[in-house]
Amino acid sequence: MDEMERVRELFGPSRPDPRARARVWRRMAARRRRRRLSWLAVPVMAAALAVAFVAYQPPASPPQQVSARSLLLSAATTAAAGPAAEGTYWHVKKLRDGARTIELWATRDGRAWTAEDGRVTRVKGRSPFSMAGRDLTFEQIEGLPTEPAALRARVAAMLPQDSPGLLADALSGLLWNKPSPPAVRAAAFRALADLPEVRYLGESLPGEAFSYVLPDGSQRTIIIDPATSQVLSSTDGRPSERTERVLAAGWTDKGPDLR
Repeated sequence: MDEMERVRELFGPSRPDPRARARVWRRMAARRRRRRLSWLAVPVMAAALAVAFVAYQPPASPPQQVSARSLLLSAATTAAAGPAAEGTYWHVKKLRDGARTIELWATRDGRAWTAEDGRVTRVKGRSPFSMAGRDLTFEQIEGLPTEPAALRARVAAMLPQDSPGLLADALSGLLWNKPSPPAVRAAAFRALADLPEVRYLGESLPGEAFSYVLPDGSQRTIIIDPATSQVLSSTDGRPSERTERVLAAGWTDKGPDLR
């Protein structure tokens, strides 16, 4: 097919008007240029694809599914390597419901103070630590088993019968509310990892979210940073609707302001 036939096929019969013929030839010339440029682009595209192929290397195997157990065991390893207790006061500071700051200071000889929004009050008449309503002393907490199954059995013996969810809650309390030694914290993480009621909810920056159901039917969600083994927050769902963000939990030499 010659050029004129191609012109007639694409644009219809040509007219004697010179301007019309000029327009047709300009279109044909443009079309030939595009065809030449498309062929010139092939080596460039091939080179770009080669670079992209080298830059992108697909994973050798699909990523493994993250489980609650693996994350809790990782946190246990970190907790076991934690520092020994150093300081005069066990100190916990929490922000409740985003508005109220609550603090606790406790010494090994049983003295304790609480503060709410800066107002300090001496704790009298009972231990600042408890489990299912039963007071715990420093000595009892430090003497808890460091083997997961034994710790689970010891804690379960302190709880009321037929209280689903209470075992998970009591074990999680050993992670931040109480001055548990590193080996006890590690055992608590490992015991939690073996509880089927503890569910992994996924990543919740800056940590990982786990949940369990409390005896009143509400769901408690705790955020844990496995890299540091620290509990970052605790949130209760309905009907209680309470959130506690952990601002500090550890030993310090700085006590309450008693002025």
